[in-house]
Amino acid sequence: IAYVMYTSGSTGRPKGVEVADSQVVRLFSATARHFGFGPDDVWSFFHSYAFDVSVWELWGALLHGSKLALVPDETAKSPQDLLAFVELLGVTVLSQTPSAFKGVVAADTAEGSTRELGLRHVVFGGERLDVNTLRPWIEARGDRAPVLVNMYGITETTVHSTFRVVTAADLGDRTGSPIGLPIDGLSLYVLDEALNPLPPGMVGELHVGGAGVTLGYCGRGARTAERFVPDPFSGTPGARLYRTGDL
Repeated sequence: IAYVMYTSGSTGRPKGVEVADSQVVRLFSATARHFGFGPDDVWSFFHSYAFDVSVWELWGALLHGSKLALVPDETAKSPQDLLAFVELLGVTVLSQTPSAFKGVVAADTAEGSTRELGLRHVVFGGERLDVNTLRPWIEARGDRAPVLVNMYGITETTVHSTFRVVTAADLGDRTGSPIGLPIDGLSLYVLDEALNPLPPGMVGELHVGGAGVTLGYCGRGARTAERFVPDPFSGTPGARLYRTGDL
């Protein structure tokens, strides 16, 4: 076990999710072709270590020989100060929740988008992304430098499960949050209560299968058995699906 990350989910009662070291390494091998991380990158360490995005930030830097820029608490609370921090330290990989980045967009717009940022990627996660909140940023800075990436994921499937580049073409009347496709080694299914696949347009529960599905809940066998179920679509012995609870 590499770490135990506590999450309350929909129950409100903290559950310790056991994550193997191989699953952390797999997260980055599975996303390598999308990002091309390397030793020239500078990652921001913005989030609390109690939030699983911190695993992405910390190990993303360490596993690629990159620099890790620790964001002071006061800087993290100020979008203006965060922009200055990103510019000063040459941050190239910034991870944000959509609500936090909304403040960054407002601060950047207020400054006239004049800062010379070296960002290569802004990675969104942790909550639903309304792409139209990115309009001022995209209109001022475009959608290629940095590349804007939305990633759906949960602690029980090792941080990130999907990948989707957000572009100017996504702005407009789109509803919902575009989460894209599973990263390599994962599968996503929309299923009914009997684990039957549902056709497009039908409402069902999202299930995640593959190498990112974690070991289960620490000391909570019954809860693990309830949420981590046998994978009927896999030929791998012992393979499991995680029932996300998301519809």
